[in-house]
This record gives sequence, structure tokens and C-alpha cells, in this order.
Amino acid sequence: MYWQQETDSDSYQVPEDVVDLQFKITCPRIPVDHGRALGEALSEVLPWLGEEPLAGVHNLHGAESGNGWERPSDAREVVYLSKRTPLVLRLPAGRTHAARSLSGTYHSVRGHPLQIGEPKQRLLSKAGTLYARHVLGPAGADEDAFQQWAIAQLRALPVVFSKVLCGRSHRIDTPSGERLSWSLMVAGLSPPDAVRLQQQGLGPYREFGCGLFIPYKAV
Repeated sequence: MYWQQETDSDSYQVPEDVVDLQFKITCPRIPVDHGRALGEALSEVLPWLGEEPLAGVHNLHGAESGNGWERPSDAREVVYLSKRTPLVLRLPAGRTHAARSLSGTYHSVRGHPLQIGEPKQRLLSKAGTLYARHVLGPAGADEDAFQQWAIAQLRALPVVFSKVLCGRSHRIDTPSGERLSWSLMVAGLSPPDAVRLQQQGLGPYREFGCGLFIPYKAV
């Protein structure tokens, strides 16, 4: 029998061993499928980015909106970013000092300029419902096979959850060629399990924005 004691959400203290480092940026627009290009650009300054198991780079996202504007689905189109859109790196605490060297650097992401400003550090969320925009499962898996794989991976972490919902699929560029990614929502997590899932992620290519979970209310 598996038994997990309930945790009081209000009293639970989120650990600081993995955090999000949020940089101000100047970047008016960026391609919809920019994860690999962005990760490779940042790796020129942080060569360890793809080798650090707990490190990841969140994709940049514009508002999907109340004004009738929706995020383009074609990977070749561009997303227009708000001036408030940050660049967020998920990092083990021991890497945050080195990552601050990104401040003041300039990059080209598929021909689109990106200027990185000063960062601020924030703790991971203890929200019970988390969401990942891109998760890469087994190559060639359909939605049912992907969802079963995701459930098995979650149980292996291990985390306890009440619901897993597979969402949209997108084709994204990876070093192994174009791959199909899926969005994934996981609900019913205790605060420690929510933090564990954000720390560990799911699947490969975290440096390209895959497998990184955020609170569902932030989507």
C-alpha cells in the first residue's frame, strides 16, 4: 500500500534548491517555434545549459487573448511580445550566479533580435494544477500512447495526482529532427509534489522549452 500524508498548503515552505530566474528583455517578436533557436543562442553564453539536468528555458509567449487575438499555430509565423514578457530560466540554485552573466547580452533568434536585461529570482509554485506547453514523449506516439507514457513517468518521479489531460500537439524543431510535442495538464498535486514536478520536468530538451511545468492559472 502507498500512503502519502496530506500537506498543509499554507504552511508548506517552497525550497530554494531550484528556482526561476526571470530576465527583462527587449524582443518585439519571435517565431512561434523558437525553443531550439533560443536555447542554442543562450548556450553560447551558458555552455552547460543543455548538460544541467535541472536547467531549462521557458519559451516566450505573448498574450492569447481577450482582444480576439490568438497565438498563431503555424511554426513559421511570429508571436508579438509585450514589453512585460520575461525570459525565464529554471535553474538549480548553484547555477543562478553564472546565469546572471546573460544580463546585457544581445542575441539573434532566427533573425529576430533579443536583448537581455537584469533578472529577478522567484520560487517555484505550490499550485496543485500545473501545465506544460510542450512535452516530448516516445517518437511516433499518438495521443493515447503519449498520455499513458506521461502517466507512467509521473508515477515514477514519484508524484501523486488526480487528473492528467493531454492537450494540443505541435511540431517543433529538435536536434533529432522535427518532433511532435503535446501540451499536458496535471491536477490534484500536493504542494511538495507540485514543486517536485516543476523541478524534475518531463521528457527531454528542457533547454529548448520542453517538459517545463508552470501553474495552470498562469497560462
